[in-house]
Amino acid sequence: MKSTAKLTVVGAGPGDVELITLKALKAIASADVILYDALVNESLLEHASSKAELIFVGKRKGCYAYHQDQINELIVDRALRYGHVVRLKGGDPFVFGRGAEEIEYARDYAIEVAVVPGISSSIAVPAYQGIPVTKRHASESFWVITGTTRSHDISGDIALAAKSTATVVILMGMGKLSEIVQVFSKEGKSETAVAIIQDGTTPKEKVGIGTISTIEAIVEKKQLSSPAIIVIGEVVNQRVDLSGLYAKADFASLKTRSETY
Repeated sequence: MKSTAKLTVVGAGPGDVELITLKALKAIASADVILYDALVNESLLEHASSKAELIFVGKRKGCYAYHQDQINELIVDRALRYGHVVRLKGGDPFVFGRGAEEIEYARDYAIEVAVVPGISSSIAVPAYQGIPVTKRHASESFWVITGTTRSHDISGDIALAAKSTATVVILMGMGKLSEIVQVFSKEGKSETAVAIIQDGTTPKEKVGIGTISTIEAIVEKKQLSSPAIIVIGEVVNQRVDLSGLYAKADFASLKTRSETY
């Protein structure tokens, strides 16, 4: 007999396989069916039951395995037929992840629902590069904005954010980079610092650092592309060299241990 029909929407984190919560791993392990996206580290699927059905429902290079209405129908079908469905999404499922939409759809069919938050790439990816999204005397707030709307236009919120002194983190914005540069340039911010981080927190990570006026040339030189995060603001200039800190920490640890003998 199948278990109670249930949907758990789970955040898989930004890419590094270890940046996932214990609660998320438990959900994956208990799933009868897992529907996973393109930005999910597939190593996480090793935690699934050998009996679980694994279905890729992501988008790669503009090609959809399933459209959203089809994913919604899959969730309901599999939950009613098999029991526990885990919808595994990159980052946090409630940050441009459409997790709320899927939960609402499932509830219409009296399916039990739950959500497991994930570490958002909007914060974690800059952090891995030593970039704080806020810092005293540099930024008192930050915007997280989708670069491309459902109608494939640049988000109007980017123009609003460009008028502020806040850090601006843009997801899904590489296709609109030229327009983003124009928006910030019109606000007199051609020398504002910019970081573009591709495949953040993964072994394939690539980074370009520049200003609004130079970032397009840097992207071309370094061949940066999606999936990438754009970080704009003074905090990019406040970037911490984490490799140096790790080296010092290791040295201090060795010194401490040597003094105990």
